[in-house]
Parts: sequence; structure tokens; C-alpha cells
Amino acid sequence: MWRDIRSRYRQAVLGILWALIRPLTTMLVFAFVLGRLARVDSEGQPYALFSYTGLLAWGLFGSSVQSASQSVLAASGFVTKVYFPRILLPLSSIGAPALDFLVAVLLLPPLLLYYGVALRVEILLAPLVVLWIVVAAAGVGVLLAGIVVRHRDFGHATTFLLQLWMYVTPVLYPINLLPDHLRAWAYLNPMAAPVELFRATVLGTPVSPTGCAVSAATSIAFLLLGLAVFARVERHFADVI
Repeated sequence: MWRDIRSRYRQAVLGILWALIRPLTTMLVFAFVLGRLARVDSEGQPYALFSYTGLLAWGLFGSSVQSASQSVLAASGFVTKVYFPRILLPLSSIGAPALDFLVAVLLLPPLLLYYGVALRVEILLAPLVVLWIVVAAAGVGVLLAGIVVRHRDFGHATTFLLQLWMYVTPVLYPINLLPDHLRAWAYLNPMAAPVELFRATVLGTPVSPTGCAVSAATSIAFLLLGLAVFARVERHFADVI
């Protein structure tokens, strides 16, 4: 994990500040295009805050999945020479994205102050939501880590697929913008409820208890599937790397 963190910003002039710059600039672009020009509903909250909270939650998930999916290939030298529980590779790779998330969260208090939004007591529940996001990311990341070793095309497609996944997740829009017949299906997305919940702990926006239950079940299903697939294919890692 520490090796990933050190190498992440090695020789970068701004170093770990990139963890703050990326979500901030992304938020500014979407706040202008979707918030100011398209006037996307933000449930009574400033669109900049609405989108930034969603981008924080998604950024943790997306970066964790991306890192985990490539973790076995990145450590191919260790995999072929030293025995250790291979599952540690995708799980430990989540450490660097988690640090990025913690840095990006530092911008929340100034944004809340700027927009005159008071801190809510519900924010104390945010760590539990973050844990949920990490579990969801671990499930998907472990699943992809096992698949990518044998099918390298999945590695190239991961970034593109995660981008599409973000757009079908209520990161930049509230889920109530979806038609009723699609809204129930939307919660099969394991990140639909965590994004809503994280935003709710900061801004007090509404959440669906039923939707949370469905997304939680999907997150657990992905975790179990990921662990099962990884356990099945890891015995052949040394042969295919």
C-alpha cells in the first residue's frame, strides 16, 4: 500500500495536491455545464456542493476499482517469485485512493462555509458510508483483478466502463430525475445508494430506505462473487502472467 502511495505522485511537482485539484476542477466544469447551463435539479442545494459530494463518493469507488483491477499485473514479479495471499494485492491497492479521498474531503468545510450550509450531525455517519463504498469497490475490484490477469482486454476497458458507470449513477443528478419504472432498477447499482447516503450525511438530501437495502444486497453479492472468482483463478496466476 505504501509503495502505491509513494509512486502515485513521484516526480509530480504538485504531489498529493492533485488529489484535491482533480475533483475540484471536475466539479467546476460540471457546476457550469449542468448546474448553470442545463439547470439540473440539485434537490434544493447549491449544485457545486451537490456534485462535489457525489464526485467524492464516486472518486473513491472508481479509483479503488481501477487500482485493484490492475494490482495483480502490477505486482507480477512478486506473484511469480514469492508466495503470499494474492488477495492482499487488490485489497491493499485501495489504500492510495483512500488517501486521495481524505485529501479531497478537506475542501468540503470551505465549500460549506462559502455556500452558507451548516454542518449536520448526520455527517458523523459518513465514515460508515465510506466503509460501504470501500466494500463495494473491493468486491468489484477483486472480481476484475481476477479476470484481467486472464483477459487483458478487460484491463483496457475498465477506465471506459467506469466512466459509463458514473453516468448511470446519481453522482451528478438526483435519482428522482429518472422515470419511476427505471428508479427501482437503478438501485441494483451497488453505488446508487452509497452516493445518495454520502450526500445526505453532508447536505441532508433525501434517501430511499428500500433503495439502500437493494444496493447493499448488490454490494454484498459483488463482494462474494469477486472473492469466489479470485479464489478460483489465483492458482493459475503464475502460469498466465
